[in-house]
Parts: sequence; C-alpha cells; structure tokens
Amino acid sequence: MYLAVIAAVVLGVAVGFLAPDFAKELKPIGTGFVNLIKMMISPIIFCTIVLGVGSVRKAAKVGKVGGLALGYFIVMSFVALAIGLVVGNLVHPGSGMHLTEAVKGVGHEQAAAAAEGPVDFVLGIIPTSLVSAFTEGQVLQTLLVALLVGFALQALGDSGRPVLRGIEHIQRLVFRVLSMIMWAAPIGAFGAMAAVVGETGVDALKALATIMFGFYATCVLFVFVVLGAMVRLVAGVNIFRLLKYLGREFLLILSTSSSESALPRLIAKMEHLGVSRPVVGITVPTGYSFNLDGTMIYLTMASLFIADAMDQPLALGQQITLLLFMMVASKGAAGVTGAGLATLAGALQSHKPALVDGVGLIVGIDRFMSEARALTNFAGNAVATLLIGTWTGEVDKERVTRVLAGDLPFDERMLLDNGEEAPAENAPEAPEAREDGGKQLAKA
Repeated sequence: MYLAVIAAVVLGVAVGFLAPDFAKELKPIGTGFVNLIKMMISPIIFCTIVLGVGSVRKAAKVGKVGGLALGYFIVMSFVALAIGLVVGNLVHPGSGMHLTEAVKGVGHEQAAAAAEGPVDFVLGIIPTSLVSAFTEGQVLQTLLVALLVGFALQALGDSGRPVLRGIEHIQRLVFRVLSMIMWAAPIGAFGAMAAVVGETGVDALKALATIMFGFYATCVLFVFVVLGAMVRLVAGVNIFRLLKYLGREFLLILSTSSSESALPRLIAKMEHLGVSRPVVGITVPTGYSFNLDGTMIYLTMASLFIADAMDQPLALGQQITLLLFMMVASKGAAGVTGAGLATLAGALQSHKPALVDGVGLIVGIDRFMSEARALTNFAGNAVATLLIGTWTGEVDKERVTRVLAGDLPFDERMLLDNGEEAPAENAPEAPEAREDGGKQLAKA
C-alpha cells in the first residue's frame, strides 16, 4: 500500500502535466476518498475519547491532561504566529504582484463562506441533538458529546463497564471499516494529485514560488527547530526518528491534503509507541481542533503576502490583532481542505476589508500550502501527545525507545484485528485498568 500510494502520486503529477483537461475531470476521485475518510472521523473520535476518559478512575486526572494540553496548544499557537510574523516581515513575499478583477471576486466568495464570529463559533460547539454531531461531521460537537458520555460512564463506576466494553467493540468495527476504505488510498491519491496539478499548472507555481517556498521553509524551521528541541529536551526523543515512524501517515496527508485522513492511524501509532490510552484519547482529537501550528503560520504569511501585494502593508499592531482573531477563528478547521482560505478571507473582511480582494492571489497554490500546513499540524499533534504523556508520567519510555529503534515495529494488522484474534477471556485488559503508561499494546 505504501509503495502503491507513492506510485499513484507520481502518476497523478505526470497526468496533470501531460493531460491537464483530463486530469481536472479526476477531481471527484480524490474528493470521494477524502469524504470516505471524513465519514469515519466522528465515530473514531467519539470512541477514542469515551474510552480515554471513561478508563480514568478520577475525573481530576482528565482535567489535568486536558488543561495541560490546552495550555500547551495556546502557547505553541503563539510561537507559530511569532515565527510566521518574523519570516513574513523579513521576506516580504507579496511585492510585485498584480490584481485582476477575477482575482478580486474570489476573495469575497471565500469571505462569505467563513465563520460569522466568535459567538457563532462557541454556539456552534453545541449540537442540535445528541446524534447530530455524528451526522453533520462537526469535530468540536463530537468532542463535546464524547466528553459528556465519558464523564457519565466514569461516574457510573462498575455499572458503566459493560458500556465501555461495548464501545471497545464498536471501535474495532470502525477500524475494520476504515481498513477497507484505506485500500482505495492509491486511487484517491492519484485523482487528487492529477486534478490539482491539472488545475494549477506550472505558470501559477512560478509566479507564486516566493510565498510557497517561504511558507515551506518556515514550517520546516518550526517542526525541526522548535518542536525538535522541545521533544528532545522533554521526552529525550529524536524528532527525525519520530517523523520516520510516522512516515506513512505523512505520505497519506501529502496525497490527500487533509490531516484528518491520518487521524485514526495517529491514535493507533501513539498508543503503540507507549503513550497511555487516556492521554492519546484526549490529546490527539483535541489537538486536531486546537493545535493548528501549520495553519497559524499559513494565516500569518498569507496575510502579510496579500498586504504587500496590494501595497497596503500592515503595521505591527494591526498584524498582531488580526492574527489573534485568526487564531480563534481557525479552531475546528483542521483537516478541511480550503478551510484555512475561508478563515483568512473572513478575518480580513472583519479587520481590513480592502485586503479581501487579494485573497484570490493565493487560490492557485492554496492546495500546495494546504498540504504543508496539514503536515505541520500533524507533526505538532504527534509531538504534543508525546510531551503531554511525558509531563503526566503516562509514557513507557523504554517502549518508546524500542519502537523508534525498530525493535517493535507497528503491525498494520492492529487496525484490522485490534485484539479480536484472542478469545474474550484473553482479550486486552478492561479499559479501567489501562493507566499503566501505554503498555496496553505491548502484545502487538
């Protein structure tokens, strides 16, 4: 599968260049695959959080992990914004660009699709009904429902154990369905890459190379310098080894331009790495909505790019207030291709409407930038899970060392079987006992 996805991406790029008109018609293939993955996100997040919260005996522990995670996410968002500001003000990527009437119209269309404001954002977290969070595919609504159910099961004590076991079985079913969908990954990757190359072409890439490579360089700087230093100092882990361990997930994100496509595998792999289920169950899904480092960098550099391109540079104070608004408005947009563009347009509309005309300048390369920010978001969430686990003492450090050294390779069948090969009496221990720092997957 890994080699097939690589071959599909290469073939998609080739078809996009050689037959662009035909390649554009392949877009529904990539879109369909990503939609299949998104179909599974809500049940996966629900099961993961319920099992993570429900398996902890004391609610205070959940609050400690969740509070630590949210605090870390906020700090890292500010760090990502600061790095983007520094690089953007040094490079001035938008100089020399020119607007057309067609480009102006695109910006206003994106602004209309953006969120209306912070009040609507908060109210949008509350679902219409208990099940509507699943049917509408809203990540934050699913998070809320899962937390409520998890705390309720925790309060039930022993009487809630059968329900937890039932949710474990549902999780196995969900992962089985997901494994069936993943067989279509090469086809989806081919369609997605062919369409984006066919639509964009070479000219748009040349004209906008400065902002693209400036953005890529900033993301690389953030991942390998900032995140690399933190994970080395706190967890004693080499960032290169961690990213190598997650190599297949990065390829999947690269081909689909959506970090959500790798969310289920990140959950499984971080548990296999040695982080306890409660920490993984709380940190990973929450991080997908609140830990958007790549999106923060994108919004920063894109704003400065547009301001420079329109010869309306923003003062430092304007930059900071605009980006703080974007940091709040972007929550919950992870994994949604194009959501970053809508957030950018909406924020500009509310703070400096004259700049909305320039949003169309980056539409042609937004897909490529979307891939980079999705990869950065994913790396940030992987590092965050390991850091939170280390700070709370919920990591088996010996296992982490063995897994990253290749002594305990991740078994792809874990996503298929998830323990169902063993009879019930030999199945993994009950969720309430899984507080041993991630050793629950040691039999894998």
